[in-house]
Amino acid sequence: MNDIPTDEVSHPQHYTSGSIETIDVINSICKTDNLTPFEGFLVGNVIKYVSRYKRKNGVIDLRKAVWYLHKLIDVNTPGKE
Repeated sequence: MNDIPTDEVSHPQHYTSGSIETIDVINSICKTDNLTPFEGFLVGNVIKYVSRYKRKNGVIDLRKAVWYLHKLIDVNTPGKE
């Protein structure tokens, strides 16, 4: 039925190549920086795409990270939401 190995769902290689999983980094930052849920979502996506770009989609992931970073800048720029 399901041919996707559990590791590819729970711990995909493009997020686990270092000593700390990307999800744990994102969780730590969101907890300690007192982010709004939307800011946490944006920060998480920036980190996710930057951390995996060499192992997954290359420049496409970097462009996605930039897109989320611009949204984060907009959210934190007074009068520009």
